[in-house]
Amino acid sequence: MSRAQISALVFGVGGLGALVVATTSNEWKVTTRASSVITATWVYQGLWMNCAGNALGSFHCRPHFTIFKIEGYIQACRGLMIAAVSLGFFGSIFALFGMKCTKVGGSDKAKAKIACLAGIVFILSGLCSMTGCSLYANKITTEFFDPLYVEQKYELGAALFIGWAGASLCIIGGVIFCFSISDNNKTPRMGYAYNGATSVLSSRTKYPGREGDFKTTTPSKQFDKNAYV
Repeated sequence: MSRAQISALVFGVGGLGALVVATTSNEWKVTTRASSVITATWVYQGLWMNCAGNALGSFHCRPHFTIFKIEGYIQACRGLMIAAVSLGFFGSIFALFGMKCTKVGGSDKAKAKIACLAGIVFILSGLCSMTGCSLYANKITTEFFDPLYVEQKYELGAALFIGWAGASLCIIGGVIFCFSISDNNKTPRMGYAYNGATSVLSSRTKYPGREGDFKTTTPSKQFDKNAYV
């Protein structure tokens, strides 16, 4: 069982979980306290919903009913995050088939190829998530530091940091899977053959020249004539 592949699978599955949380989260951007007049009320916006809340704990969310009125960068981020989650899912499936501790996937050479494919898919998943989160963050920071932008300004939400963390985990897991090919080639699976128990008689027949070692000497029954004198 390869420890490198197990750690790579943990990184990949953990990154996939983080990507799912980031994609479904509504905290991609939040209203900044610097330009907000009423600090007890704030607005969250995500890829799928816009939510408003206050200090009393009440929240109200409204989904995006149509995709034609949504800005282009949001649609691009949606596609990138969906692609990242899909690639991460297929990468996890390929990783299970490519691991040495599983009985599926064929020979060691076939498993090495599948593990390399899983690593490439995980890396692509991380790059898609990294691109989507960076594109969204770039839009927020551009509007925030633009002095001519008079509308509501927002700050980076928690979902962006979760997406970046998940992308990093997927890339790390993918790189480990790609480098595990050399480990598969160096340490092939060993097969043990059972020859059965050999008896003492069979061992004697194999080595006839050593039969004299097992002879026992008996005392001589001939006595001297002077023994009874």
